Amino acid sequence: MKDELDIHAMMQDIGARAKAASAELAFAAPEAKSKALNAAADAVWNQRDRIIAANAEDMAFGREKGLSDAMLDRLMLDETRIQGICDSLRSVAGQDDPVGAVMSDWDRPSGLSIQRVRTPLGVVGVIYESRPNVTADAGALCLKAGNAVILRGGSESFHSSGAILECLAEGLRAAGLPEDSIQRVPTRDRAAVSEMLTMTDHIDVIVPRGGKGLVGLVQREARVPVFAHLEGIVHVFLDAKADPEKALKVVLNAKTRRTGICGAAECLLIHESVVDTIGQTVIRELIERGVEVRCDTTLQSIDGVKPANAEDWGREYLDMIIAARVVGSVDDAISHIREYGSNHTDCIITEDDEAAARFFQRLDSAILMRNASTQFADGGEFGMGAEIGIATGKMHARGPVGAEQLTSFKYIVTGDGTIRS
Repeated sequence: MKDELDIHAMMQDIGARAKAASAELAFAAPEAKSKALNAAADAVWNQRDRIIAANAEDMAFGREKGLSDAMLDRLMLDETRIQGICDSLRSVAGQDDPVGAVMSDWDRPSGLSIQRVRTPLGVVGVIYESRPNVTADAGALCLKAGNAVILRGGSESFHSSGAILECLAEGLRAAGLPEDSIQRVPTRDRAAVSEMLTMTDHIDVIVPRGGKGLVGLVQREARVPVFAHLEGIVHVFLDAKADPEKALKVVLNAKTRRTGICGAAECLLIHESVVDTIGQTVIRELIERGVEVRCDTTLQSIDGVKPANAEDWGREYLDMIIAARVVGSVDDAISHIREYGSNHTDCIITEDDEAAARFFQRLDSAILMRNASTQFADGGEFGMGAEIGIATGKMHARGPVGAEQLTSFKYIVTGDGTIRS
């Protein structure tokens, strides 16, 4: 009981400090926010040896927990990935500040002038799993949008996230911004998550970033509004008029570049007319690259494949595994994706403009692609500098969530002694 009370008190304190910081950030100068992020990038690079040492502790913890190779890859930091964190911080720093931007303006016959302008959300709570770079991405994007943020990373990335947070705090101090603008929950205890989900007095929105279990828990228990970031059950459809070279390149990259990210392809759909040509070539090459291909009965004559079962459709593997099945038309592909997809990212490989248009029109995934790897489903690749995640819901934010998506708006109404008749 004492520990529960201590966690409650701790979270209330964090929330109160975040709320106070958010009030100052709401009108912080764009130059100060950019300075904080650039200084944080300098600190991350200068402290890279310490961050890598902290990450080694997390990697050892992850191995002891039995994390898969793909999950360990999500967790791992090396100098190249730390350079990526620095580049992301600088990219967000260099973007236009969204706060105060005029979204639209108009005049009314009554004499009123009305503007709709971007304004911060307030305090954002981010609950995420093993990727420590999310600490930097979420902190940077929330700060850029004038929000305070409370970060609750996964237990696996506890030490790495802590080391990165210290660099973000150094940046805040350098810019004279409240250090409480970016806080991390300093415990692995899951009770802290439950506290966050009910902190309606302190947190304005919760962003869960992780697997189906985490997001489902948040959606069930949260009293705070939620931006849902569901699992990435990503499909690639090889249409009847797919270009063989593009199909091979795109599918191999979509599946094997990094298997542990949400944009990795998890299901390959093949038009029946290209099974014996493009389909076989792609599947054999996937197997050659070490991918386990779980196929429907039509494809099981291909050497090296494994039979799929009912659970393989609609499954996020995050591993060197992909499901594959044959469909009779673009409409059959659409029906399969509607039934088994997660509204995250889906792709068609085709030279047929009509087929692509039908695919785009009749599916409602947050991201739809044509002839491009689904690994591009990333806020950085969309020019946002970074992302908190890919929102799969339909309210407020959808797709990659960058700084602009972390704002709301307010109306500024100006008159000249104007009264209503």
